[in-house]
Amino acid sequence: MATTYEGFNLHVTSEKFYIEACGDANDVLVIDRVSMEMTLAGFRDIPLSGVTKSICGIMGTIRLVAGMYLIVIIKKRKVGNLFGHTVWKAVEFDLLSYKKTVLHLTENQMQDNKTFLSMITSVLNTDGFYFCTDYDLTHTQQRLANTSPDFQEMSLLERADQRFVWNGSLLRDFLAQPELHKFVFPVIHGFIMMKPCSINGKIFEWILISRRSCFRAGVRYYVRGIDSEGHAANFVETEQIVQYSNGRASFVQTRGSMPFFWSQRPNLKYKPKPQISSTTNHLDGFQRHFDSQVLIYGKQVILNLVNQKGSELPLEQTFAKLVNSMESGMIKYIAFDFHKECSKMRWHRLQLLVDAVAEMQDEFGYFMLSSDGKVVVQQTGVFRSNCMDCLDRTNVVQSLLARRALQSQLQRMGVLHVGQKIEEQAEFEKIYKNAWADNANACAKQYAGTGALKTDFTRTGRRTQWGLVMDGWNSMIRYYKNNFSDGFRQDSIDLFLGNYSVDEMEILTPLQLQKDWKFLTLPIIMLVAFSMCIICLLMAGDTWRETVAYVLFWAVAGVVTATVILLNGKEFVNVPKLVQKEKMD
Repeated sequence: MATTYEGFNLHVTSEKFYIEACGDANDVLVIDRVSMEMTLAGFRDIPLSGVTKSICGIMGTIRLVAGMYLIVIIKKRKVGNLFGHTVWKAVEFDLLSYKKTVLHLTENQMQDNKTFLSMITSVLNTDGFYFCTDYDLTHTQQRLANTSPDFQEMSLLERADQRFVWNGSLLRDFLAQPELHKFVFPVIHGFIMMKPCSINGKIFEWILISRRSCFRAGVRYYVRGIDSEGHAANFVETEQIVQYSNGRASFVQTRGSMPFFWSQRPNLKYKPKPQISSTTNHLDGFQRHFDSQVLIYGKQVILNLVNQKGSELPLEQTFAKLVNSMESGMIKYIAFDFHKECSKMRWHRLQLLVDAVAEMQDEFGYFMLSSDGKVVVQQTGVFRSNCMDCLDRTNVVQSLLARRALQSQLQRMGVLHVGQKIEEQAEFEKIYKNAWADNANACAKQYAGTGALKTDFTRTGRRTQWGLVMDGWNSMIRYYKNNFSDGFRQDSIDLFLGNYSVDEMEILTPLQLQKDWKFLTLPIIMLVAFSMCIICLLMAGDTWRETVAYVLFWAVAGVVTATVILLNGKEFVNVPKLVQKEKMD
């Protein structure tokens, strides 16, 4: 496998960027800041003038209003070693403009460029970017074990699973020049935890990797369902790996939004009502989605955890109907009303679901390599879990299924004795639960903007009063972000992933579109009305009738204004400005 360089020195002059590979290599990547041409040179070609600093890697390049920008990783943190390969977390980035000044821009263009820069920074500051310079993090153990010799010779960039390469759009110019591939690497977004553990005095490495798809990526209420290509919103592939005595095993699960055309746009209500498209052929996209899933993973066991009443019921019914219409022996559908079954703190009832799917889990098993590198068994299917957000309920169920797989793997590897259970290994059980809770938080922050709910159960195995309080707090934060900041977050992701391209010559960008007059006027009237109501109560009039009249007048004005705002909620939330209409519908 062609590896990439591990570190670089960046030399900046007024005309060019010189990116020097550290170590014994004499390779220097030269980027012309005027022509934007990228070429290779030697160490002797680096001029003595200019500013030099160390960088950890190249994220890619992007065009904004002011021109091209180079995005580099300037700080990284070691996560651990995966089969002898160091895995890094990118923790700090820098954006370098090709242009030496922005004086050529108008005032509006400067403001737009500043907004676009803040969007890119917003995505980069979202925790969870990981990379490795000599190992492919985008593929599961099973996919890597079933590759051709030609695949093994490819560069990391060429062989990567494009579903999980979050800097793919940023690296398009590099991809077109194979000689530059050793300067760049794919970066995934999600969660990675690596931990040496011990049971019965036997030390093994336990690893959890969640890869978040960059296809139909976005935020909670603005990206639901699937697109015309069959890509599901919030699709995450989670792989649990265990390595012991040169042998290794993995268990893969997936999560993703219910794969048909539905939406749930924010409208100031705590839970907007989901809308199922009545004008789209659901089966086409549904078929594309599962054709792809079966091709990659094998058999599909769908675990639909949504409520089987209220506004979630039509979604569950539509999902079940579409599965039945496919008449595929490769897909099995199981509906489990998580909230109903576990109501009143009856969390032990989750075992009903685990027991119900135990035979299917045993049937498609897991992947395992022996200590001499031979494939012992392969995983022939996956559980595809979902709830409404594919976050809180989904993560709880995935952690239970993963524990069951790990129990079998550790027994087969000789770590666990016959009759021993993981739950009885107090030290490891604590590590296991905390890692899955951390995984839940990472996925939730990336999609919903806050930490996950129900993590007290994942961490401790039981629901706590403090956990309920924290769930309430996170729900409040989610409400605010979903209604008043997620439009910006969605635009940021679309810009970063290349779903929206900035045109330098465009005079009027979508960012300059102004809100309707009601957006500011009505909230101000409501605020004034309620403020006057309080003032009238504190500063009573000459008679009680006068005081009541004033209070009633302003109270009615406030209530009427608030009602108008709620009835027109979609006009008062923070909506994306860059995304094409077909993506949002």
